Amino acid sequence: MDPFTVDEETEDDEETEGEAEDYIPVEGSTRVSQNGAVTSDQAISVNGGSGEVLALRVSDEGFQEGGGEMRRVEGGEISAMGSSSSSNGGETQEGSDGWVQDQIDGLCCPICMEAWTSGGEHQVCCLPCGHIYGISCIKKWFQQCGRSSGKCPQCKRKCTLRNVRTLYASRVVAVDEDLRKKIRSLEAKCASLEKKNADWCMKESDWHKREADLHLQVQQLIERTTYLERLSSEMHGRGSGLVAARGHNFAENFGRRGSSCNFVLQKELQVDGARYFDIDASGEILVIARRLSGTGGTHVLTKMSLISPHEIEDILLPSGTKAVKDLRVSPAKCRLALLASLGKKLSVLSMESNNVILTYDLPTAAWSCSWDLNSSHYMYAGLQNGMLMVFDMRQTARPMAEISGPTSNPIHTIQSVLHNSTLPSGVSTLLSASSVGLCQWNFGGSEERPFLVPETKNHGVCISLAHCPSSDNIVSTFRPKVEMSNEIAVSQYSLTPSVMGQGMQGSHVLLKRVGGNCYQKLGSSCANVNDIRLQRSAIIDLQSHHPLFVSGDEITHELVLQELPSLRVSQRLKSQKHPLRDVKYSHDLSPSLLCCLSEDTLQFFSAKFS
Repeated sequence: MDPFTVDEETEDDEETEGEAEDYIPVEGSTRVSQNGAVTSDQAISVNGGSGEVLALRVSDEGFQEGGGEMRRVEGGEISAMGSSSSSNGGETQEGSDGWVQDQIDGLCCPICMEAWTSGGEHQVCCLPCGHIYGISCIKKWFQQCGRSSGKCPQCKRKCTLRNVRTLYASRVVAVDEDLRKKIRSLEAKCASLEKKNADWCMKESDWHKREADLHLQVQQLIERTTYLERLSSEMHGRGSGLVAARGHNFAENFGRRGSSCNFVLQKELQVDGARYFDIDASGEILVIARRLSGTGGTHVLTKMSLISPHEIEDILLPSGTKAVKDLRVSPAKCRLALLASLGKKLSVLSMESNNVILTYDLPTAAWSCSWDLNSSHYMYAGLQNGMLMVFDMRQTARPMAEISGPTSNPIHTIQSVLHNSTLPSGVSTLLSASSVGLCQWNFGGSEERPFLVPETKNHGVCISLAHCPSSDNIVSTFRPKVEMSNEIAVSQYSLTPSVMGQGMQGSHVLLKRVGGNCYQKLGSSCANVNDIRLQRSAIIDLQSHHPLFVSGDEITHELVLQELPSLRVSQRLKSQKHPLRDVKYSHDLSPSLLCCLSEDTLQFFSAKFS
């Protein structure tokens, strides 16, 4: 017969009240005292049978003497709360299964201190009084107590095995309502403190931005004051100094300015997506680098005839070429165009067949290119990392030279220089421009490193270079250089994003190359330049007239012509659209043309002398 089976029909009539002390047996033999109490002859062994032995005793006043509670702790050890302290000074211990004492109260049977289960022999159950046990343990309890003295082990309320109700729950945990209220109060307090902290952080960030803005404004005012003071001192001593430098006297200059030159608008054409262009005087065509509107933004070259009705022909570039950053037509009248692109390509295009006949792979994106004015076979590419590469069209496998520049700033302009008698025969000279200023490169002679032109230092950020090979006049354009930390720079751009791309005050600096490696500064003038975009400019060499420097004004949106060397403004040509993309002049055309490319508009100006 199953020892746990109880005759449930007769239990209700045989319940009697017992007053004697009861003992809980644990898997051992049992005995009954004279007053009917059941005792156990075997104590519970802890820590796997090798640890301390603790007898469990139940009295009428509580489940264990002293009113304490039994807990299951690490390693299966059983301790009586209130009668002994843990080894860590009374702190809550964590069991091997990851539970702490306050969690075990709702997960373990108070009789065997083992976790009850959601099914099986030790399934969780409850008595009518509400106390919860494992069903196998409460059955043993009732069997040992006898049918006449069945009671709840904790509250001593009479009950029988028939009154036991099985509970279907995976975990039974009682939550302390006071602790829950305290937790809610602390959570509300933490949320309030976090909100206050976020408000203060936002205010602190605003103050940092305002402080950075003020620092930047002060720095700009200091630099502008310094620039105006220097410009004022140069203006006082410019007159006689400029005349002496060029070997002219005031009378001769006055007589030369007797006949003036004015440019008038001849024609205006619409060109969508145009960025850069160059003039092929021998074929009387323009070569324009464009990006077509629409999906993908395809990059093409467009040939436009300078003869009415100005026929247009598009040339698709090979895949991978990407945006064209510079475009130069060969000065040797061989109908070739040189392209520098962001796709790490230097390409040579035949304008007769409309095909790319030669392509060189570059280590990084190309920002500029140029033909050699002394030899039609040589080409140059200025790269994004400050390196300059030399190519020979007769050697297609690899470049002739790869030379690192004095800085790693992108080379945005290259100008070839005509051979100078002061240099050894066979030496080619290049002028390049990057943000730090102008740099001279010599090839074909002794291995001389490129050097920065001292006269262009400390003027700001160089954004344009114009060079006239026949006169060696050089005009470089600068915008103010603002020194700031990364934090200030980020805060400045985040404060005033709408101001970017607008005009600001910069300067034009006029230089003359007076020797192989020597330059002389002849003067400077104020200029309205763009604060982020590179500009294009040109020098017009007119016979029996002063050379003219042509550039765009970013504030008035005009094309400004200035006489050299005085840098006096001689004419302002109104541009229909803004910004100015590129400007070129060709004296080989008849009549000579000044071409200006604005936003989707190409304008042609011709010179009239009086």
